[in-house]
This record gives sequence, C-alpha cells and structure tokens, in this order.
Amino acid sequence: MQYTERDAEMFRRTAAAIEAEIGKVIVGQRALIRQTLITLLAGGNALLEGVPGLAKTTLIRTLSDAVDCQFSRIQFTPDLMPADIIGTTIIAEDEQGQKEFRFQRGPIFSNLVLADEINRATPKTQSALLEAMQEHTVSVARTSYKLEEPFFVLATQNPLEMEGTYPLPEAQLDRFFFKINVPFPSPQELVEIAQRTTGTDQAKPQKVINGATLIQLQQMARSVPVATHVLSYAARIISATHPDSALAPEQVKRYVSYGSSPRGMQALILAGKISALLDGRTNVAYRDLRDMATPTLRHRIILSFEGQAEGVNSESIVNSILESIKEEA
Repeated sequence: MQYTERDAEMFRRTAAAIEAEIGKVIVGQRALIRQTLITLLAGGNALLEGVPGLAKTTLIRTLSDAVDCQFSRIQFTPDLMPADIIGTTIIAEDEQGQKEFRFQRGPIFSNLVLADEINRATPKTQSALLEAMQEHTVSVARTSYKLEEPFFVLATQNPLEMEGTYPLPEAQLDRFFFKINVPFPSPQELVEIAQRTTGTDQAKPQKVINGATLIQLQQMARSVPVATHVLSYAARIISATHPDSALAPEQVKRYVSYGSSPRGMQALILAGKISALLDGRTNVAYRDLRDMATPTLRHRIILSFEGQAEGVNSESIVNSILESIKEEA
C-alpha cells in the first residue's frame, strides 16, 4: 500500500503531538525524545544510557502517559530472578476446590515495559528478556505465551564504568533497535528543570493515541518505499562496519573486532522510513540514513582490544564509515 503526502502529514502531526506532550515534562533533549519516538513507531526496543538523574525513567513514564497502552516497570537489581520478570507457575485452587498448576504472569506481559537500570541485574536475569524482545513471546514450562501487541522494551542503563553493573551481552544489545545516549542538560535547561520541578504546578501529559492507532502508524511506516540506490547505500554502510570488508575504512580495520548484524540493516532502513515521514516525505533519502546511523550502529560495533585501549568510541567509527561511503550519483 502506497501512502500519499496527506498520509505522511497525518503521521507527522501525530508524532509532533506526542513530542509536544512529552515536552511538557522533559526539558530540552530534542534528539533523545525524537529517537525514542522513532523506536516506538518502528515497534522496536530502545536502550537509554546515561548517568543517574538525567530523567531517563521520567521520559519513558511520560511516553507511557502520552500513549494509551498498558505500562509496567521492572527495577533491575542483582537479586532479581527471571521468574520476577516473566512470571511463574503456582499451585492454586479452582472453584471446586481442586488444586491445579496455574501460570501467574509477570510484568513482562504489558505493552510498554520499562526495564530500569537493566545492567544492574545478573546476565541470567538479563537473558529473560531475549525471547520477549525478539519474538514477542514468553516460554514457561514448555508452553509459549504470546505477548499482546504493541510491545516494547525501553531499558535504561548506567555507564558500565560505574560500580555494580553487568555488561549486556552482544546478542541482547543487538535486539535493541536504538541505543540512545542521554546528554547532560545545559545551564539554561537546568534552570528550566528547577523551575518546573520545585514549584507547586506539575505538568500532566494527555493521551494522544492508543495501541490500535500506534500499530496503524507502524504499518504506515513500513509501507514507505525505498529506492534501490538508497538500499545499496545502507548495505554498504553495514558492510563497512566489518573489518574484513573491502569497504571498511582504516579506522574500522584497526579498531573493530565485529561489525553490525543484518538487524542493523533492518533497523537503519526502518528508522530511515520513519525519519522521512516525520519530515513530511513519502520516500527515504540518503540523509535519513546518515541521521539514523549513529543510534542504530553504536551498540552493534564491537571494538577490539586496541580500540578500547586507545579510548576509541563507536560514534567516531560510525562517522569514519559515513565519510568513506560515498553516495551514488
């Protein structure tokens, strides 16, 4: 199904309304809000990283206020167990007094799941999210339970150098559509934050859309056409993240051990489609892919020991790739 300029304008207006409601609570952070919204419209999962106190959790809670969906919050701690997330089988009595095994659902059975400080839990507990994030199902005792759509995991984490954290495995990182870095606010934004949060008036976002409408917007985004030369450009970007590729720039060959998986290609194209719609266009341009490359790839590029030792970050690697991969005329 092809969408018209009118459909694209409706998509843009709806997204702008959600951003406006979030902006009632969150000061500044335009890129953070936009990238989180793109993740939502793509039906993906987002990982927000930043030091404590930067309103990561508040952003996700505010987003749940603007979208009329079931919301649940899981606080990750070292003693959290997988059953605390997905649920467990208990012995219960039916109406006739007969005992039976019954599955008691955990907080993962929701539309919007906030996994707060996800890297404070052990790897065993972190892995409890893998199936839900990828297949939107939960398997317990040989039984699979389908999660209700729409379904998203929005996770927050503190920088790994902080005490008491467990690095997320690469397989789980790859299941996040975007990794979004949360910057520290400017002095002007700090003043605005203080004015909003230390007074008597507290802003309350209004509901903008419900789950059914959100699914329609996701389908609309997937229907945006992508020209063959734009797809080729995206494929060359993904290929250039691998050090053994002929397209890899020198910085990738020297500092990268592993590049992006095909999920990175899927996320880059889908993010480019949504970026085009948010700009009021019904076709994907090169600039859409360039704008979305960093949040898409920063967590999918695994640095080598040399890269880590020299303090190279994945953002600089992505920039070197974008500079080396030329657009087709």
